[in-house]
Amino acid sequence: MKQLGLIVNPIAGMGGRVGLKGTDGPDILAEARARGATPLSPARAKKAMSNLQHLKDKIKVWTCPGDMGENILQELGLEYEVISLEINDGETSSDDTVNAARELERIGVDLIVFVGGDGTARDIFKAIDAALPVLGVPAGVKIHSGVFANTPADAGQLLLNFFRGDIENLVEAEVMDIDEEAFREGRVSAKLFGYLKIPADNRLIQGLKTGVQEEGQEAILDGIADRVVEDMEEGTFYLIGPGTTTRRVMEKLNLEYTLLGVDVVRDGKLLALDVSEKDILSLQKKGKCKIVVTPIGGQGFVFGRGNQQFSPEVLRKINKEDITIIASKSKLESIPDGNLKIDTGEQEIDQKFSGFFQVRIGYLEEKVYSVRSTSVD
Repeated sequence: MKQLGLIVNPIAGMGGRVGLKGTDGPDILAEARARGATPLSPARAKKAMSNLQHLKDKIKVWTCPGDMGENILQELGLEYEVISLEINDGETSSDDTVNAARELERIGVDLIVFVGGDGTARDIFKAIDAALPVLGVPAGVKIHSGVFANTPADAGQLLLNFFRGDIENLVEAEVMDIDEEAFREGRVSAKLFGYLKIPADNRLIQGLKTGVQEEGQEAILDGIADRVVEDMEEGTFYLIGPGTTTRRVMEKLNLEYTLLGVDVVRDGKLLALDVSEKDILSLQKKGKCKIVVTPIGGQGFVFGRGNQQFSPEVLRKINKEDITIIASKSKLESIPDGNLKIDTGEQEIDQKFSGFFQVRIGYLEEKVYSVRSTSVD
């Protein structure tokens, strides 16, 4: 019988919707909770693990107590055994992830699946290096590493393929993490920490986040920003998403901006910097809102990575025609399968925004791209 280890970081991603861009450290976690943040990773863990119900008689699952895995498996009705892990005061920490991974290595599981973000991947690497295969289920705010499946649903499919024997090869994937304090100040300082082994399946594994350049890049981005500004409608709230491409829009308006947050503009004036999901929901009660967003280079995510302020609740009140996607050609070409992606965690919303979008790639040029929903029941 094959053996699988499951580690859930129950606080991963909690800072995203409230505009904190991460939950590393007890002070930031406390602030996230004070702003009304709620856990998101349990639902994503459940979606990934539900596929294994097809193999429940062929796989033994080892997991951590309570919110770190046990509760999820109870809900799914899967057979499991809880490892010995003492969690201080019931509050999980990176040390718990490290200790859990080391215990699963000692037990000799065939693969560890972990639910979290780059910080969790870094903890796994610290614990076991490349001693055995792993797979990340994306649940964090920042996902720069190459060890994660595209979505929880893709993680579930990949686990199913692996344990059925359809995937035999392993590849090394990068473990990246950034300085969250610098990230909150609008600076991206990413560092390579090492490599973990993952099952080889490029269709289901997300690409490494990349920055891309092309000849004449500055002029291209200026042209895109000029057109976005010209097309802005009087009296409409514009929610400008994170990124260096969207930053050009704020620069054209001669406005202050937050590189990695969501800013609000109306009639050429800055109304708010670095807003949260709650702020946006309040704004939507006051008037029409439109979104300007750019996909992540190398991955293609339009929603669900780094811009969780655009939550399912926010997007439920947005129409497809009220979303402007902007990107340079080189950024679009860096996406491995050529599809843009959405992973909000809610199938209804993902499907609402799947289909074809006109992507602004120059002042006079748009190109049709598909946005793919990878959500499944």
